[in-house]
Amino acid sequence: MRRTQKNKATEHHLGTLKAKLAKLRAQLLDPGKAGPSHGAEGFEVQKFGDARVAMIGFPSVGKSTILSELTDTESQSAGYEFTTLTCIPGNIDYKGATIQLLDMPGIIEGAAQGRGKGRQVVAAARTADLILMMMDARKGDLERRLLEKELKEVGLRLNEKPADIYFRQKTGGGVAFSSTVNLTQISERLVKSILHEYKIFNAEVVFREDANVDQFIDVLESRSRSYIPCVYVII
Repeated sequence: MRRTQKNKATEHHLGTLKAKLAKLRAQLLDPGKAGPSHGAEGFEVQKFGDARVAMIGFPSVGKSTILSELTDTESQSAGYEFTTLTCIPGNIDYKGATIQLLDMPGIIEGAAQGRGKGRQVVAAARTADLILMMMDARKGDLERRLLEKELKEVGLRLNEKPADIYFRQKTGGGVAFSSTVNLTQISERLVKSILHEYKIFNAEVVFREDANVDQFIDVLESRSRSYIPCVYVII
């Protein structure tokens, strides 16, 4: 896909390939089910307080130090990687509100494919109201790109909102497609091809914004998508 030049002649082919990849990723995250799901089980940490904030970053970036400084919880920190092997919660009391802060094990490249404890980290992060992406000041841009890529591959959408697309499966009548705006990034033909990839032959689809292929696939995979605000922290 990376080597395929994007133009009018190839956009249909690329769109159907993206749909196939999205289906395969959903199956990898939850091989026991045929449809989309939330994937692997996360760490068992009871949700507490008014909000939950999850710290995500590469190993030894300073998450444990932040937790120890901001809460009464002591999280082991050291000069070597992977000192945190499970999810450690702590509580912050701020102006009458209790915020639960989670120190998560470090993510490594390839976490989306199951390396390290990546899937457990992501599953726990889905339950958060806010993600703090912790990055080393010396390589912040690189870490940001890698972390966003890993999280996107497992269905986490940071600082995004679901596309304004109405979708409803029906029992008959074929695919009824319409749009209330001019579409420049996807066509009716491509929408129907993507639906066929998902074996959906009867549905009503209404585009209320100029959404792209990835956003439409996210609508179809809505059960395995999480839209969470993210704050980037450079240490």
